[in-house]
Amino acid sequence: MITLLYQLFTNIAFAMNLQTEVIIPEQPFRINHKDKILLLGSCFAENIGNKLRESKFSVDLNPFGTLYNAHSIGSAVSILCGNKIYQENDLVERQGIYNSFDHHSRFSTTTATATLNRINEQVTISRNSLLATQTVLITLGTRSIYRIKGENRVVSNCHKFPEKSFDRYACSCAEITEQCEQMLQQLWSIQPTMRVIFTVSPIRHWKDGAHENQLSKATLLLAIEAIQKKHPQHITYFPAYEIVMDQLRDYRFYADDMIHPSTVTINYIWEQFENSYFTKNTMEVIEQYTEIQKAINHKPFNPSSEQYHKFIMQTLLKVEQLKEKIPFFDLNNERKILTTKLH
Repeated sequence: MITLLYQLFTNIAFAMNLQTEVIIPEQPFRINHKDKILLLGSCFAENIGNKLRESKFSVDLNPFGTLYNAHSIGSAVSILCGNKIYQENDLVERQGIYNSFDHHSRFSTTTATATLNRINEQVTISRNSLLATQTVLITLGTRSIYRIKGENRVVSNCHKFPEKSFDRYACSCAEITEQCEQMLQQLWSIQPTMRVIFTVSPIRHWKDGAHENQLSKATLLLAIEAIQKKHPQHITYFPAYEIVMDQLRDYRFYADDMIHPSTVTINYIWEQFENSYFTKNTMEVIEQYTEIQKAINHKPFNPSSEQYHKFIMQTLLKVEQLKEKIPFFDLNNERKILTTKLH
């Protein structure tokens, strides 16, 4: 499923030994469709989370929105493990928009009531889901945090408040390690057998400068290594950062801004993630579901033809076969769409 562009490049690169390959070690656990998965962190967590959703996994993706540092992620975990309900005094208003410093702007609205409803509804859903979560994927993006001046409170999103409103601070390796340890202990207090996958976002914080970005990523890598060594059976590290930096180092693998990974890159990393964490049976299920999705998205030349109706009937049979194989799969929407195409 690797795109033709990447396949051609890879064949040439390895034939001439022009590419270094990142070898991913055997992981101590595997993931299947029975697992409930929580993803927290940067834009890269969104990339993997969306791929998991597309593959029919049960996913809770960034219930606070995009988070970049260990402190903010730890704060989100603490709230999900606790009983906090957000009140109006937890919000800040700017230019007619009500925001939470703990949340991404996708929760912000023009009224305090609507903002609180969005936030508390998602907190309740995620808090309940956490009780049954088997796997958590945490993506760290930067060692930098921002504190409100005079309050010593770390914000997860500045919501375009003036820069002078905050003090920036670069966390040390020891501080990030401690934050991760606290986060893990809270998660394990809810679910002692929970497995955690750490990644470092391959997206560079270029506005900080090349050197600071490298220092930041190195600090995160050292902190994750320390915490992984302490809990080797429950924690793994997936080298998304290294794959992009060392294996896909050509700019053809970046988006137009030359910072974010391209679709080709995201698809390649997803394949490496699949190979690292999914069972053989899980991979087969994904392949079967992908065929169904392709059939649903297929645009026929003649929708009323007997040939197309036969194609839809065959796809409906595949839906029933997959449902029989994985009884807990919710395929009602797929079945409804295909049935509609018959009429």
